[in-house]
Amino acid sequence: NPARGRRRKPTECGDECVLSCHARRAWQAVLMRTRSLNHSTYRHMYHLVWGTKYRRRYLKEYVCPEFLRCMYSLERKDPTLHFFSINADEDHVHLQVEMPPRISVAVAVQRMKAHSSIALKKRFRFIRGMYGDGNIWSVGYFSSTVGLNEETIRRYVEHQGKKDLPQQPSFVLE
Repeated sequence: NPARGRRRKPTECGDECVLSCHARRAWQAVLMRTRSLNHSTYRHMYHLVWGTKYRRRYLKEYVCPEFLRCMYSLERKDPTLHFFSINADEDHVHLQVEMPPRISVAVAVQRMKAHSSIALKKRFRFIRGMYGDGNIWSVGYFSSTVGLNEETIRRYVEHQGKKDLPQQPSFVLE
């Protein structure tokens, strides 16, 4: 084989550098999703859930698009928040959000609830009639960090509220 003893040019990519090419591409993909501030680099993804006050079922199909617009307008106002997926059932909402470490989850949820509460009461008279000047969201919320199961959480949030198909049991106990 004439190429056996010959050294490859640095531009040639042979078998020995295939792994490094794939590793470099994977690293670049990770870096694209990693955010940086002046003195820190982070990737903090959260799954947030909160419900309507008294679990009233007012998040109908015509209210949800307004809620989405409200969340994305908040993202434009506060560019440190990044929404990856948002979905709502009739009495609660699911969000997959990335935020910097300097913002606590409680403060971020407070901003999201306040912003959406004002916008939804302004847009829909029946919501304003139900709650008056009060809050439209329940006091509490659920938060979970999203790590390696990010894609699973994204699919869960996107398919929230859809009817599950009957599943066959994966094993039978005898």
